[in-house]
Amino acid sequence: MGAISYIKRSITGVCLGILMMIAGASITKAQTGPIAQVKTVSGLVFIQRGGARQAVKVGDPVFEKDTIDTGADGSIGITFVDNTVMSAGPNSEIALEDYKFDSNNFKGSMLTDLNKGTLSMVSGDIAKSSPSAMKVKTPDAILGVRGTHFVVEVPAD
Repeated sequence: MGAISYIKRSITGVCLGILMMIAGASITKAQTGPIAQVKTVSGLVFIQRGGARQAVKVGDPVFEKDTIDTGADGSIGITFVDNTVMSAGPNSEIALEDYKFDSNNFKGSMLTDLNKGTLSMVSGDIAKSSPSAMKVKTPDAILGVRGTHFVVEVPAD
């Protein structure tokens, strides 16, 4: 009985170890590098990332799944790795839901969720190579970006 119990515990331990390695690989794969960099900041601006909220300063990296919050006096300018430029005005909340970009073939996709406030964008390589690959979601609509420059406003309730 002792040997069988030891073997069962060993097999269970090996299986748990393999599952943890697979989970770790999935987490590592999901964690990509920065997708953008903060170029300008004025007033109060915060980034929510992984449950934490931190003040933003020029030069900070921006990651997929970050949410940007600007205060009543806040604004921010961000440049993405595909050269898309995004600016947000006061009282804005913008979630960077999805961002993929391959610098080898300039293909990718971008989904930004503007919950409130103002957003101005000058599209970069993603929209140039795949016009339907860049989208901005608002509470009432999803905008497909096909041009090079646009502004969107979602009034606060």
